[in-house]
Amino acid sequence: MKGWRRKPDVHRVTDAKPSLSADIHKREISYLIKMGIRTICLILAVVVPLPWPYRLLFIAGAVFLPYIAVIGANERGKDAPAPTFDSPAANQSEIPHHRREIGS
Repeated sequence: MKGWRRKPDVHRVTDAKPSLSADIHKREISYLIKMGIRTICLILAVVVPLPWPYRLLFIAGAVFLPYIAVIGANERGKDAPAPTFDSPAANQSEIPHHRREIGS
């Protein structure tokens, strides 16, 4: 008779999603790295005397990397926890104790 019972779900620590602060920290590091690469591209395009094809490549990097960095920073990770709201569902059938009036 034990064969028909379902096994209970076992949750492991290694299966846990990373915390929201860890996800934000990861996105901040990614953003800073991309903007650092953009700064290097800008310096190479302006300061270093390079042939025009290389200079255009560095200018394109300096122009498009901020867009890519912002999109990547605003994207929540696949493993990030869903945002939670701490407001419980309201029970409309009962007046809360702190809102009751005299004589009710």
